[in-house]
Amino acid sequence: MKRANQGFSLLEVLVAFVILALVLAVLMRIFSGALRNIGAAEGYSRAVAIAESKLAAIGVGTPLAEGTSADSENGYSWQIAVQREETAAPEVEGVQPAELYRIEVTVSWGEAPAARSVRVVTLRAALGATT
Repeated sequence: MKRANQGFSLLEVLVAFVILALVLAVLMRIFSGALRNIGAAEGYSRAVAIAESKLAAIGVGTPLAEGTSADSENGYSWQIAVQREETAAPEVEGVQPAELYRIEVTVSWGEAPAARSVRVVTLRAALGATT
Protein backbone atom coordinates (compact mmCIF):
# COMPACT_ATOMS: atom_id res chain seq x y z
CA MET A 1 0.00 0.00 0.00
CA LYS A 2 1.27 3.44 -0.89
CA ARG A 3 1.59 6.11 1.81
CA ALA A 4 0.32 8.91 -0.52
CA ASN A 5 -3.20 7.41 -0.64
CA GLN A 6 -3.75 7.01 3.10
CA GLY A 7 -4.75 10.66 4.00
CA PHE A 8 -4.35 12.23 7.44
CA SER A 9 -3.96 10.22 10.60
CA LEU A 10 -6.17 10.82 13.63
CA LEU A 11 -3.26 12.35 15.55
CA GLU A 12 -2.60 14.91 12.77
CA VAL A 13 -6.27 15.95 12.75
CA LEU A 14 -6.33 16.34 16.56
CA VAL A 15 -3.17 18.47 16.54
CA ALA A 16 -4.66 20.68 13.81
CA PHE A 17 -7.86 21.17 15.88
CA VAL A 18 -5.87 22.06 19.02
CA ILE A 19 -3.85 24.66 17.10
CA LEU A 20 -7.04 26.08 15.57
CA ALA A 21 -8.70 26.29 19.01
CA LEU A 22 -5.70 28.14 20.50
CA VAL A 23 -5.61 30.62 17.62
CA LEU A 24 -9.36 31.26 17.89
CA ALA A 25 -9.11 31.82 21.66
CA VAL A 26 -6.36 34.40 21.19
CA LEU A 27 -8.32 36.17 18.43
CA MET A 28 -11.48 36.30 20.57
CA ARG A 29 -9.52 37.86 23.44
CA ILE A 30 -8.02 40.48 21.11
CA PHE A 31 -11.42 41.38 19.64
CA SER A 32 -13.15 41.60 23.03
CA GLY A 33 -10.37 43.89 24.31
CA ALA A 34 -10.76 46.11 21.26
CA LEU A 35 -14.52 46.37 21.81
CA ARG A 36 -13.98 47.27 25.47
CA ASN A 37 -11.52 50.01 24.44
CA ILE A 38 -13.99 51.40 21.90
CA GLY A 39 -16.64 51.68 24.64
CA ALA A 40 -14.21 53.45 26.97
CA ALA A 41 -13.16 55.87 24.23
CA GLU A 42 -16.80 56.67 23.50
CA GLY A 43 -17.38 57.41 27.19
CA TYR A 44 -14.36 59.71 27.37
CA SER A 45 -15.38 61.55 24.19
CA ARG A 46 -18.87 62.20 25.49
CA ALA A 47 -17.56 63.29 28.91
CA VAL A 48 -15.13 65.76 27.33
CA ALA A 49 -17.92 67.15 25.15
CA ILE A 50 -20.12 67.65 28.23
CA ALA A 51 -17.27 69.30 30.16
CA GLU A 52 -16.45 71.65 27.29
CA SER A 53 -20.11 72.65 26.82
CA LYS A 54 -20.55 73.35 30.55
CA LEU A 55 -17.30 75.33 30.55
CA ALA A 56 -18.40 77.39 27.55
CA ALA A 57 -21.76 78.21 29.19
CA ILE A 58 -20.19 79.70 32.31
CA GLY A 59 -20.24 83.46 32.04
CA VAL A 60 -22.68 83.30 29.11
CA GLY A 61 -25.65 81.18 30.16
CA THR A 62 -24.85 81.31 33.85
CA PRO A 63 -23.19 84.17 35.72
CA LEU A 64 -19.47 84.05 36.45
CA ALA A 65 -19.53 83.93 40.26
CA GLU A 66 -17.79 81.91 42.92
CA GLY A 67 -19.47 78.70 44.02
CA THR A 68 -20.13 75.10 43.11
CA SER A 69 -22.96 73.34 41.36
CA ALA A 70 -23.69 69.76 40.38
CA ASP A 71 -26.13 67.98 38.10
CA SER A 72 -26.50 64.74 36.17
CA GLU A 73 -28.11 63.45 33.00
CA ASN A 74 -28.05 60.20 30.98
CA GLY A 75 -25.61 58.43 33.29
CA TYR A 76 -23.13 61.33 33.39
CA SER A 77 -22.83 63.60 36.40
CA TRP A 78 -20.84 66.81 36.55
CA GLN A 79 -19.64 69.23 39.17
CA ILE A 80 -18.66 72.81 38.42
CA ALA A 81 -16.46 74.78 40.83
CA VAL A 82 -15.67 78.47 40.30
CA GLN A 83 -13.09 80.20 42.51
CA ARG A 84 -11.64 83.70 42.34
CA GLU A 85 -7.88 83.68 41.83
CA GLU A 86 -5.74 86.17 43.68
CA THR A 87 -3.59 88.17 41.28
CA ALA A 88 -0.77 90.57 41.90
CA ALA A 89 -1.50 92.79 38.91
CA PRO A 90 -0.34 96.41 39.23
CA GLU A 91 -3.09 99.00 39.47
CA VAL A 92 -3.19 101.50 36.63
CA GLU A 93 -5.19 104.68 37.00
CA GLY A 94 -8.22 104.79 34.74
CA VAL A 95 -8.05 101.08 33.90
CA GLN A 96 -10.47 98.68 35.50
CA PRO A 97 -8.58 95.55 36.61
CA ALA A 98 -9.72 92.16 35.40
CA GLU A 99 -10.48 89.49 37.94
CA LEU A 100 -9.40 85.92 37.23
CA TYR A 101 -11.62 82.98 38.02
CA ARG A 102 -10.49 79.37 38.12
CA ILE A 103 -13.19 77.15 36.63
CA GLU A 104 -13.06 73.39 37.14
CA VAL A 105 -15.56 71.02 35.53
CA THR A 106 -15.46 67.35 36.55
CA VAL A 107 -17.60 64.85 34.64
CA SER A 108 -18.06 61.31 36.04
CA TRP A 109 -19.77 58.24 34.64
CA GLY A 110 -19.99 54.51 35.21
CA GLU A 111 -20.55 52.36 38.26
CA ALA A 112 -17.96 51.50 40.90
CA PRO A 113 -15.37 49.94 40.63
CA ALA A 114 -15.17 50.90 36.94
CA ALA A 115 -16.23 54.54 37.48
CA ARG A 116 -14.34 57.04 35.35
CA SER A 117 -14.03 60.81 35.33
CA VAL A 118 -12.65 63.69 33.28
CA ARG A 119 -11.61 67.06 34.70
CA VAL A 120 -11.20 70.27 32.69
CA VAL A 121 -9.67 73.34 34.37
CA THR A 122 -9.21 76.85 32.97
CA LEU A 123 -8.83 80.48 34.01
CA ARG A 124 -11.29 83.09 32.79
CA ALA A 125 -11.01 86.86 33.11
CA ALA A 126 -13.99 88.99 34.09
CA LEU A 127 -13.95 92.77 33.84
CA GLY A 128 -15.72 94.59 36.62
CA ALA A 129 -16.93 91.41 38.28
CA THR A 130 -18.08 91.69 41.84
CA THR A 131 -17.76 89.04 44.50
